[in-house]
Formats: sequence, C-alpha cells, structure tokens
Amino acid sequence: MRRDRRVRRAFLLVQSDTRGVDVRIAESGNGSHVHVDQPIHLASVGKLFTATLVAILKERGELNFTDEIGAYLDADVMAGLHVFQGRDYSKEITVRQLLMQTSGLYDVFYPLWKKMAEDPSFRITTTEAITWGKEHLKPVAEPGRKHHYTDTNYYLLGLIVESIAGKPFHEVMHELIFDPFGMSHAAMHGYSSPRDPSEHAPAGLYIGDIDFSTVPGAPAIDYAGGSVIAPLSDYLLFMKALTSHRIIREETLQQMINDDVYMGFPTVGFDYGYSIWKPRTIPVILPPKMRCWGCVGVTGAFMFYHPGTESHIIGTFNDFAYRGKALSFMVRNVIRELVR
Repeated sequence: MRRDRRVRRAFLLVQSDTRGVDVRIAESGNGSHVHVDQPIHLASVGKLFTATLVAILKERGELNFTDEIGAYLDADVMAGLHVFQGRDYSKEITVRQLLMQTSGLYDVFYPLWKKMAEDPSFRITTTEAITWGKEHLKPVAEPGRKHHYTDTNYYLLGLIVESIAGKPFHEVMHELIFDPFGMSHAAMHGYSSPRDPSEHAPAGLYIGDIDFSTVPGAPAIDYAGGSVIAPLSDYLLFMKALTSHRIIREETLQQMINDDVYMGFPTVGFDYGYSIWKPRTIPVILPPKMRCWGCVGVTGAFMFYHPGTESHIIGTFNDFAYRGKALSFMVRNVIRELVR
C-alpha cells in the first residue's frame, strides 16, 4: 500500500488453529476510515456461496449437478438462451456446466456495468439482464466444450435456486448459510440487510476511480455472482464450516473441488471446479506443499484454504487493478510464510 496509492483500503485475515496463527489487518492508504470489522465485498468470491447453496440443494435431493437447466427455468428465460453458429443448444446446458463455467454463454456483467457507470439511472433485473444478453451478445462455444468465465452462469444458478426454493435468492442465502452458521453481519448487498448491522460503514469497491458500491443499483447487478458483503470474521465462519464439512458433506465438497477444468491465467495456470480455483503446482515457484484452493474476486479479493497448514486466508485490495496481484501476494507472501 505504501508503494501504490491506488489501494485505498486493504484487508487480510490469516487463521490456523494448528499453527496458532490469527492475523487480522485492515489498512488505509489515503487516511480514510478503515476497521478490521468493516463489512467488505469480495466480489466473485460470492460465487462460492452460490455454488455451496446449489450443493446443499443437491444433497437434499432437490436437483442433480447433471440436470439440464431447462427443468428449473421459465420458458422465457430458456428461449434462445444459447444459439451458437445457427444451432440452439439452450436445452443441453446442465447445472454442472454453469458451476464449472463451461456452458459457453456470454458474460453480461461488464457490458451492463459499463452502461450503469455511464448512466446512474440505469436499472435492470436479473431476468432482464439475461434477455439483454440474448439480444446483444453471442455464445463463445457449444456447452461443455470450453471454459469461459461469466457471471451469466451464476445469474442462472441464482434463478434455479429461486425456482426450487420458491423464494428470492437472498432469502435462501440467509436461511441456509448466513443464519445457521452465525454470519449475523452478512447480507446480500442491494437485496438484504444483516441480522446484526455493523457499526462500521462498508468499505468501497473500486473499479478504476468509481466506487462500485455507491453507484445506485450497481451492487444488485451482481446478484448470485458476487453480492455477498460481510466482515472478515463472517467470511471465516463460512470457510471453517465448509472445510469442516458442516455445510455440505466431505464427498460433495471434494466433487466441487476436483471435478474441474483447466483455465488459463496471466502468470499461473488454474484448474476450476464448482467456483473453486486451484493453482497448478510449479517446481520451485509453487511446489506441492503450497497447494491450496479457494475463490477469487476481480477487485483483488481472495478466500482460500491451505490444507497443509489448515489455514484460512481471506482478504482484498478492493481495487480492480489488483485482480492478478492479489493472488500473487497471497501465494508468495502468505502461504510461503506459512509453510516455512
């Protein structure tokens, strides 16, 4: 933060019972208010919450990962959803492909975010966003043929959760994850309020010079793709419950981790499961003892688990410019220190 004044606020939690480590840090780069208990957005880290909700429904017998999504979505959502090179593949998309980002669908988030940033009065619902995508964007591949990261997949998963539960996605999130596991300060930004509001104002969420969290209507656009907002301590409650198999069974979690596909990245390759990133090991640079898994947010956010030291590593630089640097920081400055 001393080297780069773009970082307005940064947060880091490193916790390991077996190593006796419990580090919680919040720093301000411009003198603005910052507190370790401040609610923060971790952007697409919220996708892991969505994937976990889907896994809960799977364990309840209310869906299967291999189900075709048309079994749960309205006809108007499905109509012309995936037309690639003149053929309609809409009915062939599965829940698993949405989770793994292999549906071949387009990404509506960034085009719509740009429209909202240019016109603060612009509003759009999730189903309207999907309709907009059909009209303005094109799929990139047949379902199951290519990994293409897109929030559209997770919008659809959110609608599937709503279809099964018969209630809004944010209510299901509170009922199945936030409330049972003590996340009393957590909420879905733009949709719900925490059961126990924090005395600290939420930290900003920057894309360039724009604080995404203050653009009217903007937080709601990410929906099931990343609208979770909570302090570090609540994110830790979620991760500890997930890794100790109190939310879903061990075999289900292992499927989420290991049923994966390769995804490229500028500095290191990743395998992508059900919203779970796993950096591939590289001799010397990233040896097997540093193997970890977790989820990443485009604003320099990360929430990872390092099995070797049973450590939870959660944080954010709260700036789009740090989307790649944050991962490097976590691996080189945190995990490398833990495994010494």
